[in-house]
Amino acid sequence: MIDFGRRAEDPEMLDEGVPADEAVRSLADLRFVNRWLGGRRSLVSAVGPFLRERARPRLLDVGCGSADLPALLVERSGGKLLAVGVDIKLLHLREAPPGVARVVADVRRLPFAPGSFDVVTASLFLHHFNGPEVAETLRTLYALARRALVVNDLERSIVPYTFARLAFPWVLRSAVSVSDGLLSIRRAFTPRELRAAFEEAGIPHVRIRSGFAYRLVAVAERPADK
Repeated sequence: MIDFGRRAEDPEMLDEGVPADEAVRSLADLRFVNRWLGGRRSLVSAVGPFLRERARPRLLDVGCGSADLPALLVERSGGKLLAVGVDIKLLHLREAPPGVARVVADVRRLPFAPGSFDVVTASLFLHHFNGPEVAETLRTLYALARRALVVNDLERSIVPYTFARLAFPWVLRSAVSVSDGLLSIRRAFTPRELRAAFEEAGIPHVRIRSGFAYRLVAVAERPADK
């Protein structure tokens, strides 16, 4: 019996390393999940108001995988957005579409100065961290954001887990995606846990909402420049 009262801490297969062809299939599955299970819609609605404040906004997406989400934001902006995607694995970034600047880096050692970007985003990324690393990652990302940090992740619950167990073997191409997808739900946060992580990080003014398909969207906003 799975205990949904606490987060799982087992490592995901894609993080540990899988054959290149399997990783490419899994990244394609992640793009499918983002398109059809709430990732894109949640992100666009959360970051849009901040990106419209400037003629040439800058966005950093950390743990971007194949960068489908920042590429979507560039497209929606009509090419006005300067988007940078960061991932620790070069293979993932090689699958990224044009229009996104790509940087291979570890979130613990990002090569950017504080306040370098208007918006910093992390989609399906934060749940990969355990214990104190969650708050430390939030603190690191928030320092890079001039206007807002937007975290778009899963909400841990038996409902999406049950749905995923039934649907993922049929709709996903990669066995890694099926395994990691189920584990991701078990590693995900409840709204209370996510808020506690922001509080531990010392980040004020956080809005957290539950969205379609059991997505959690947290927006930590800074005051606008006068």
